[in-house]
Amino acid sequence: MKSTRDAIGDFLPLIGEKYENIIVLDADLGKATKLAEFGKKFPDRFFQIGIAEANMIGIASGLSEYGYKVFLGSFASFLSGRYDIIRCSLAYPNCPVILVGTHVGLAIGRDGVTQMGLEDVSIMRALPNMKILNPATYSETIKCIKYLCETTLDSPHYLRLGRQPIEDVLYSETIFEFGKGAVVMHGSGKSNTITLFSTGCILSDVLNAAALIENSIKDYKVEVINFHTLKPIDKDLIISSAKISEILFVIEDHSIVGGLGSIISEVLTDLCPSRLVRIGLNDIFPESGFPNDLYEKYGLSAEKIADRVLKEIAEY
Repeated sequence: MKSTRDAIGDFLPLIGEKYENIIVLDADLGKATKLAEFGKKFPDRFFQIGIAEANMIGIASGLSEYGYKVFLGSFASFLSGRYDIIRCSLAYPNCPVILVGTHVGLAIGRDGVTQMGLEDVSIMRALPNMKILNPATYSETIKCIKYLCETTLDSPHYLRLGRQPIEDVLYSETIFEFGKGAVVMHGSGKSNTITLFSTGCILSDVLNAAALIENSIKDYKVEVINFHTLKPIDKDLIISSAKISEILFVIEDHSIVGGLGSIISEVLTDLCPSRLVRIGLNDIFPESGFPNDLYEKYGLSAEKIADRVLKEIAEY
């Protein structure tokens, strides 16, 4: 098993051979973010800025104006903390810089809340022009990176990556289309449908939870939808699922304030009012601990997700 951050360490140096305009900026965390792997292969295209994220963002803005495709990286919690600089130096002038935020969610474990990217989606999505990618697996991350490198971008993009090694539950042949979600489990029930919306590295737990749910209530078909792109969101897929589902659930390793649950709530409120349950980190700062223990404590393990879904169905 590999993490989504491993994908950028493995693949960016490879695709960097083809695209010589790729430059990487690091804020003293290249080993942790895996961006240092690019520097080993292309030392003349890798720049160590030090613990100076604001300066790094300003440098990236300038380089992008001269035609360079700039990847800059740090922990998601540190990048989102430079909100004002990102807003003024990247989002406002619409610079096509790729921000790589790693160590997201509860899954980073014992490093604790100061290192956990728990509010980064809510912060980044508030910025006009900012696009957001949150891949679920190693192979999906490679597709995201390929898209970012091969496409002529016209705006800043935020790429959200995790540290914890995870099962690659998506086939490498799975089609990637920016801005589109994908049904990754259609379910086997024959009557009522419920939909589980997921994003990022928690997808494997969501799929395991879906199997537990179908085993517990045979008359329900459980659909699982994965969103690798959070902004722009695939409104059509959300609405089509809402029209066939009895209840909708959102599961994310992120605060329930401003994340995927909020995004989908906004879409449904505007276009298709539906029953929606958000499962994520409540409006709190969590403890530190082993990832599996934290998922269990805060209701994000496969078993706890299944229990919550079954409870909501029973009370519906």
